[in-house]
Amino acid sequence: MNRFLLAVSVCLLSTARLFAGAADGRLDIYFIDVEGGAATLIVTPAGESLLIDSGYPDNGGRDRDRILSVIQKVAKLDHLDHIAVSHWHLDHFGNHAALADKIKINNFWDRGIPESLQEDNKFGERIALYRAASQNQSKAVKAGDTFTLESKETPLNIKIVTASGEVIPNEGPANPHASLHKPQPEDTSDNAKSVSMLITFGKFRFLTCGDLTWNTEAKLMTPNNPVGQVDLFMVTHHGLNVSNNPVMVLALDPRVAVTCNGPTKGGAPETIATLKTVKSLQAMYQLHRNVKLAENEQASPENIANQEETTNCKGNWIKASVAKDGASYTIQVGTSGQPKEFKTR
Repeated sequence: MNRFLLAVSVCLLSTARLFAGAADGRLDIYFIDVEGGAATLIVTPAGESLLIDSGYPDNGGRDRDRILSVIQKVAKLDHLDHIAVSHWHLDHFGNHAALADKIKINNFWDRGIPESLQEDNKFGERIALYRAASQNQSKAVKAGDTFTLESKETPLNIKIVTASGEVIPNEGPANPHASLHKPQPEDTSDNAKSVSMLITFGKFRFLTCGDLTWNTEAKLMTPNNPVGQVDLFMVTHHGLNVSNNPVMVLALDPRVAVTCNGPTKGGAPETIATLKTVKSLQAMYQLHRNVKLAENEQASPENIANQEETTNCKGNWIKASVAKDGASYTIQVGTSGQPKEFKTR
């Protein structure tokens, strides 16, 4: 179902603008530092854009301004075609309304808006801002939905693999790591209802799962593996150990993993230990150095975008850029980082 294209195709064809991916035909993915929240900007070779999550509100507009800086100054965009919410926690949808006040947003996507949220007693007023920004026109996704984005020659598709606690059918090859699952207590928070997206560009495959938690990860990935292996994995839930079940991480077998953590939030030692056992892993990246861990317990210093604690943090981003044929990709840390190339599996 090609709903992503409906509202923007005419605009893309009729307007000459400077788009991040248009000049070189690459797919660009920016992991924006929002101090332990999440904000991921995707720009297609045709210039179509999708922002997944938007960090924390307040803090003097810190996260909003960092996101706008990447959108406008780095990616050279003057609008967003799509903005999505992985789930209804403040560090993930906190700036959707604030961004809509600063830049045109054509389409809002989410898992559906609940009547209330038990873990957030201010959800009513916060969701009112979101409703106003989206003009009550946000579109709900469900597990199994598929979408196509404008991408010139190489097909670019998104598949929703989890949403609202539901998962795609457990079909595919047997997961050889299924026996490693050790159930945790039931998670009744909105984390377990996160939207997970599998994004494919030619042979390149990227998975982002919001804050999906342990038991839902196992529900998705046992006894079979319906997702397959991926090239790039955005480590789930900021790298916390209530997520990143080895049953899922080892079966995905990513070549590169990026953790969107903060200096004291996420990047848990248990998660990093799991990543280090991934057979095909060639590199780990983190948005922040975990100040509680030793250097040898996390990503290499050159693969960590921000070494400072929040007070002095510059908000460096991490960028993945996929070749126009999807056969290779680079990972770069900030504007001054040296891109490292990886081959698509």
